[in-house]
Amino acid sequence: MATPELRQLRYFLTVAEELRFSRAAERLRISQQSLSQQITAIERQLGVRLFDRDSRGTRLTAVGAAFVPEARAVLDRAEQALATLQRARRGEVGSLRLAFLVTVANHVLPPVVRALRDQLPEVRISTDLTTIAVLVDGVRSGEYDAAFTRPPHVDGIASRTLAREPVCAVLPEGHRLAQHAELELRDLAEEAWVTTPPSSWPPWHRVFDNNFQEAGFTPYVVQTEPSIQNLLGLVAAGVGVTRLARSTRTLRGTGVVFVPLRNAEAETDVIWLPGNGNPVLPRLLDIVTALAANLDLTESG
Repeated sequence: MATPELRQLRYFLTVAEELRFSRAAERLRISQQSLSQQITAIERQLGVRLFDRDSRGTRLTAVGAAFVPEARAVLDRAEQALATLQRARRGEVGSLRLAFLVTVANHVLPPVVRALRDQLPEVRISTDLTTIAVLVDGVRSGEYDAAFTRPPHVDGIASRTLAREPVCAVLPEGHRLAQHAELELRDLAEEAWVTTPPSSWPPWHRVFDNNFQEAGFTPYVVQTEPSIQNLLGLVAAGVGVTRLARSTRTLRGTGVVFVPLRNAEAETDVIWLPGNGNPVLPRLLDIVTALAANLDLTESG
């Protein structure tokens, strides 16, 4: 037994609703003769009579009446599938895999995820908090559709800046410079430093080295620590000073003081791989760009 096409099911249902071939043909915008031929073809395919047609008019047979709800369910399901396909093409349904650099997640993740859930409620969102190296590798490999991080990045990755904020000297409470409204990097030339290890992300440390060179000194690094929370703990303990984006002050409430450094700025970027075919990705970029234009992401959370 051949399976009727969706077009044929639509013909059958229209005749079943009108019970007049002339009206059904007018609705379908085909000739009455063509419609009659299509119904005959369906009946032959199925091996059953769907309509009784005589001088008194057109009536559904018992088999035809039983077929109506099933045919309608098939058409409804097909229309739902096509609607879902179109919504997926527009990025209204699907999934997003996002990564957040640990040091920006505290303030960026909550407003971004809230905005996505509000505007794309049927998109499944997964989030990872991770280090810069893992984050960049994940974007390049396709594990993540997009990530929120700080520059510099690597070649072949697209980026868009969402927020800028001051970079601060991070000093222990009671430090001789803690009461200053602003400092220059060279003011810290005689201090002991605690920093992340250069291997944690070489592009960052190349920029840091240039900054220190321009300030006229090489920092005396007494300890390295990959965790920003631990760096803040070391500063609070008086082991050394460091410098971080102002928003990282939310990671520690006591024991440290953030003093802005003159002409020093940090960016928060969204990055993605050009050519990523996820249709939700352009919607994400539009949403976070609009969000950043109306909200200071470095002060949110």
